[in-house]
Amino acid sequence: MQSENRLFDDLAKFLNGAAGTVAGMGREAQEGARDRAREWIGGLDFVSREEFEVVKAMAVAARDEADALRARLDALEAKQQG
Repeated sequence: MQSENRLFDDLAKFLNGAAGTVAGMGREAQEGARDRAREWIGGLDFVSREEFEVVKAMAVAARDEADALRARLDALEAKQQG
């Protein structure tokens, strides 16, 4: 009976060690994949969120200015016609 318990204890210790090893390998693989993804994305011409927001604001301002100039031109043309 004592040898049976020792067998189960040894098996449990082995499985615990194996589970820890597998978990460590999983974490290491995940970190490696994350690093490779960062390198790949870093090589592309992506812009940061801040840069995107600045350019977006510039586009909105340019559109507003173009609309104002169009309205002014329409008013001048109407005045010239009248």
